[in-house]
Amino acid sequence: MASFENMVQLLSPYPPGWGGTLLTGALSTLAISAGAYVIGIVIGMAGALGKLSNNRPLGFILNLYTTLIRSIPELILIVGLYYAGTDGLNRLLVMAGLPPLEVNGFVAAVAVLGFVQGAYMTEVLRGAILAIPNGQVEAARAFGMSPLLRFRRVVLPALLPNALPGLSNLWLAVTKDSALVAVVGYQELALATRLAGASTKQYFLFFMAAALLYLAITLVSNGVFRLIERRVRRGQPVLA
Repeated sequence: MASFENMVQLLSPYPPGWGGTLLTGALSTLAISAGAYVIGIVIGMAGALGKLSNNRPLGFILNLYTTLIRSIPELILIVGLYYAGTDGLNRLLVMAGLPPLEVNGFVAAVAVLGFVQGAYMTEVLRGAILAIPNGQVEAARAFGMSPLLRFRRVVLPALLPNALPGLSNLWLAVTKDSALVAVVGYQELALATRLAGASTKQYFLFFMAAALLYLAITLVSNGVFRLIERRVRRGQPVLA
């Protein structure tokens, strides 16, 4: 067991300490999670509206997408989408007479996690839209609002209170899932922790430090979502 002075030295943000590496990894985790979350929301909103439309072929494709993504473990999806996606893209480039492309690890991690998040977002947002009283949408339609204006003025404000608990859970989930991108070689907090532990043999110290960083991310995230929920639920009955 390392002494207190040795632990402080190992966790220092300056060499030979590994604290700076862990903090950089935590920032990478937040950047990957935020990018994937935004992509997931965009895919999820499009998927939810597509599922609620009367377009049967589109509904079938979206049902297949959400079912497959939610039934396959994230690790398998990340590895499969990363390598298969990269290989497929390079094959298309070669067929077009273009040189193969080296896919940036950060971009690949964000894209793959965003694609996975989109399936879960689709179901969360679809449920939130279905929870909106139909009379509100019909009233907006009766006032002659265009579909875009109706969505912005009626649907979006009404779905947010219903969707926020699920969206909050998905944000916390993606911050944890970001640890899986280490398998494709991109360094975030989990990989930085393993490197620090392997270099110093102080695995317990660094994994505890990483756990505290994840806990800090969770606590701050919970606080932010509480503020957002308080904002979007203004004028509504206070929930216990």
